[in-house]
Amino acid sequence: MEKIIFATGNQGKLKEIRMILKDLPVEIVSMKEAGIDINIDENGSTFEENAVIKAKAIMEKTGCLVLADDSGLEVDYMDKAPGIYSARFLGEDTSYDVKNNYILDRLKGVPDELRTARFVCAVAAVFPDGKTVTRRGTIEGIIGHQTAGSNGFGYDPIFYVPEFNCTTAQLDPEQKNAVSHRGKALRAIGEVIREYLQASAV
Repeated sequence: MEKIIFATGNQGKLKEIRMILKDLPVEIVSMKEAGIDINIDENGSTFEENAVIKAKAIMEKTGCLVLADDSGLEVDYMDKAPGIYSARFLGEDTSYDVKNNYILDRLKGVPDELRTARFVCAVAAVFPDGKTVTRRGTIEGIIGHQTAGSNGFGYDPIFYVPEFNCTTAQLDPEQKNAVSHRGKALRAIGEVIREYLQASAV
């Protein structure tokens, strides 16, 4: 096996994925790099379901091992919104500046103990034989009182981690990948893929 397709067009996310899975002995390519341009209706009700929907659609089109993730921010004060709708929150093309400021406005005056939130990431691997495996990772934190940091993307500038006394957008990439929801989920799925590659080589 020479490559794994990761079902994303998000370059920031792809950069993180390649860093986290750099020890795998295969190339990780994006949908664009694999020449795939399809619209996938992510109509699942959980992060896992959406990740499987994406990975399965591309595996069936290519016959390759495909990885996909679905991730998002759960804000407890907002009944765990935006959740699985994080990327589409307030509209498909709404900038994260707007989304982040909306959440900050919703939580204006709310004390820290009620600002609890988490990032969730579910990663699905769909193998050429149809076998499907999912792994989940989370990181707990609170919604900050203002945006801070420029290292991350998405909701990173408002996601404050008390343990590190900063937002995930203020962590350096290595540090972030070590503790992030995506890092945890990808390392877990990486173990599954490593076992599969070893078994295939026998």
